[in-house]
Amino acid sequence: MAGNLNRVIITGNLTRDPEMRTLPSGTSVCELRVACNGRRRNADGGWEDDPNYFNVSVWGAQGENCKRYLFKGRGVAIDGRLRWREWETDGQKRQAVDIIAETVQFLGGGGDAPSGNGNGFSSSVSTAASDIPVDTADFVPAAVGSGVADDDIPF
Repeated sequence: MAGNLNRVIITGNLTRDPEMRTLPSGTSVCELRVACNGRRRNADGGWEDDPNYFNVSVWGAQGENCKRYLFKGRGVAIDGRLRWREWETDGQKRQAVDIIAETVQFLGGGGDAPSGNGNGFSSSVSTAASDIPVDTADFVPAAVGSGVADDDIPF
């Protein structure tokens, strides 16, 4: 028999800009607040929005990328697990269920992207070099005179 399964997948939009913090150990964690909108019928038979809000924690380098590239209103897809926590404030016991993200996919821009055009890409061309090195290990130069003519390519 299989063990327990703790898995959640959501898509939604950020309700605020990501907040980054660094633990004393040096590990970084980015906190996101994601709204997932559903719809339901009201008592009159009409449709109304039914929003759900989730706190999401993204750890390490992936969290740093979230802080760098995400902003309020931006769409995201989160794949992760649920974590239940409990604490006490002013004698009151509090509880919450959070999502610990394992993967975060950035979806189209939120329309109010800084210097963007709403699709997640900047409308201006940047000539600055990226600080992320390019991995060219999979690129193999074609052999000169390999005997393959353009006519032999099947597409």
